[in-house]
Amino acid sequence: MKKLIALVLCLVMVASLAVGCGTGVTNTDTDSNVKVGFIFLHDEQSTYDKNFMDAAKAACEQMGVGYAQKTQIPESKDCYDAAVELIEVDGCNVIFADSFGHESFLIDAAKKYPDVQFCHATGTQAHTAGVKNFHNAFASIYEGRYLAGVAAGLKLNEMIEAKEITADKAKMGYVGAFTFAEVMSGYTSFYLGAKSVCPTVTMDVKFTGSWYDEQKEKEAAQALIAGGCVLISQHADSMGAPTACETAGVPNVSYNGSTVAACPNTFIVSSRIDWTPYFKYMIQCVEEGKEIDTDWTGTIETGSVVLTDINEKAAAKDTAKKLDEVKAKLLDGSINVFDTANFTVKGEKLTSYKADVDTDAAFEKDTEAIENGVFYESKHRSAPYFDAEIDGINLLDRNYG
Repeated sequence: MKKLIALVLCLVMVASLAVGCGTGVTNTDTDSNVKVGFIFLHDEQSTYDKNFMDAAKAACEQMGVGYAQKTQIPESKDCYDAAVELIEVDGCNVIFADSFGHESFLIDAAKKYPDVQFCHATGTQAHTAGVKNFHNAFASIYEGRYLAGVAAGLKLNEMIEAKEITADKAKMGYVGAFTFAEVMSGYTSFYLGAKSVCPTVTMDVKFTGSWYDEQKEKEAAQALIAGGCVLISQHADSMGAPTACETAGVPNVSYNGSTVAACPNTFIVSSRIDWTPYFKYMIQCVEEGKEIDTDWTGTIETGSVVLTDINEKAAAKDTAKKLDEVKAKLLDGSINVFDTANFTVKGEKLTSYKADVDTDAAFEKDTEAIENGVFYESKHRSAPYFDAEIDGINLLDRNYG
């Protein structure tokens, strides 16, 4: 009997730990025929995942639907298992996963459950997989990063005018996770935004080999600062780089949300994707029995690409006014982020570029991406595919996932 009681207590403890380590069910008392299951790579400590989690809560509450979530789900079969549990235990009929490496496992789950809709952020396979209930989504975040880059360039100009640096020392640093197209597209658009207002700017990039590693991100930022970078940005998910900047007194442009609370003296602005419009669209489609787009791209116009409030304490004077001007030109098409007139590759203008759009194991370049002098990101699929290495950006290392 004692052994039986001990076994029961042990099972209860294990179950409690499992729930505590990442399963939450909320907002279940609704009249809707939709219940959404969310799969997150990390938890709210990650700026990347918190951005999704905030949008999920907002969208489901606004649409009056139930939802469940699982956090700390690695890019492994654990993703498949999480999807199965969300369907069979929690009763979800829509599943969303937020990390690139979740994709193949989510496709496997979609094949097993053809009556459930599966949606995935940053993925590349929906348009070629032929799985009717599997969908990709992303946004034209390169436009948001371009705007954030403009804010960075204005700050560099202010530092030059104040004689804190000379024009030839206007070097930015960038902490990236992997040498993926998504990261390369992001740091290139950020750099081009800065260059549009500060023509002497250059940029060094370091990669951590992880989407979330606070220590590595902090060390990368510190190394960039030690190497002469006077402003830092990032495409990595922890507070490592921003806090390193606050400690060193170096201006910082973050990603996926404001870091002003922790970095009041150095945070300038952040770009992010607001996933609320997509989640509401996804839910509405299921409620009304309509097909979800195979590959959906959000934009500034749909409210999917946004900037945080500008920290006036750290930003250059009139940054908000300039960003409004540039945003209007992005909206009317008079500015194209990847206009080939504004950058070179090995000293030459790009007139043609094959991108890896139909992703395969060999990463074969399959699609012409340049039309009329513009590299059209997000035209052939939602996830980024810009991976040209342009002049002015120096990769200090490389890290492919």
